[in-house]
Amino acid sequence: MNQNSPSQSFGVETPLSRPSNTGTKRIFVAATGMNDGKTTTCLGLYAALRSLYPEIGFIKPIGQRFVTVQGHLVDEDSFLLDTIYHVNVPIESMSPVTVDATFTRRYLENAQAYKAILTDKISRAFDRVSWEKDFTIIEGTGHAGVGSIFDFSNARVAKMVDAKVIIIAQGGIGRPVDEIALNKALFDQEGVEVIGAILNKVTEDKISTITHYAKMGLQKLGIPLLGVIPNKKTLSSPNLSQIVEEVDGRWINGEVNGKHERIRNVMIGAMTAKGISEYLIPGTLIITPGDRNDIILETIANSKSSKQKSASSLILTRDIMPDKRLMKKLSNTNIPVIAVEKDSYTIASEINRMTVKTQPEDSDKIPIIKKLILENIDLNYLLEHF
Repeated sequence: MNQNSPSQSFGVETPLSRPSNTGTKRIFVAATGMNDGKTTTCLGLYAALRSLYPEIGFIKPIGQRFVTVQGHLVDEDSFLLDTIYHVNVPIESMSPVTVDATFTRRYLENAQAYKAILTDKISRAFDRVSWEKDFTIIEGTGHAGVGSIFDFSNARVAKMVDAKVIIIAQGGIGRPVDEIALNKALFDQEGVEVIGAILNKVTEDKISTITHYAKMGLQKLGIPLLGVIPNKKTLSSPNLSQIVEEVDGRWINGEVNGKHERIRNVMIGAMTAKGISEYLIPGTLIITPGDRNDIILETIANSKSSKQKSASSLILTRDIMPDKRLMKKLSNTNIPVIAVEKDSYTIASEINRMTVKTQPEDSDKIPIIKKLILENIDLNYLLEHF
């Protein structure tokens, strides 16, 4: 176990230009763009490494999406990982720099001073999260060049913490290999070693073909293909709370039991009640105006006859509410019901465009993520580089 202590000087701190920790193994998880799967990879990789090493650290040096935790602005991915795995380091050290709406302007107005401050802050945070850790995972933000405008691109940060890099890209052959090549060029420019690539969200029936040809393409770049992760619908399926936030909805019924319901199918209630009955199963969201009494009554009848613990869900559009008699019937069911101001097509489009990120309450996703990494990534090859 590494024993390098966090940087200190008997109460007088000397500004750091890089972390003092040189003993802890470390890997920088980068990507070719946003939402390629860095966080999913980090979650699975953390679990896999924890089964091999007693102590694993985590840090996301630069964060752009954040929440307030214990009075600190903390990147939401750092908060997610700490909530799931209890990393046992100060949460503010796992997320030392958060980029708010005016951050870049403030930096450019006083770049020299800010650069020294941020370098010191990231270095000390890395030393803290790596204190007595066997391995530290570092999560990047976006592609390799993100952060260049304020001198802290992913490539620059990876160099600063002296980390080797793996690059995540969405599945395919030509486009992801091209994008990995562009990102590798930035890491090469900083003298950072890229030790492998992972292709994520690959349709299962295309895994064999993509693995074969992407591996050939990456070999030309000198980058091993560490694995191909299949696309799992559960990981891209939002729960109702996420949908309510996305569409600016409000709960009418069933919030307590329904807010974590995973939505796998979305339908616009444009057919007859009889036609829609076969789709009224858990995990289905029906979008319909509140004056479609036939669809609402069919949903109520289905929920009462079903042996399932959960029911299909309803979004009532254009702020049209059922009459009082029907509202009373709904209140006597466990059917999740949400009201929105917009029309059905707009709501369906907004849900279809959603970027679904794993949340701390998504307990059903974590075992899937762990299994995906363990079964599809060549960890032995990865660890041979440390």
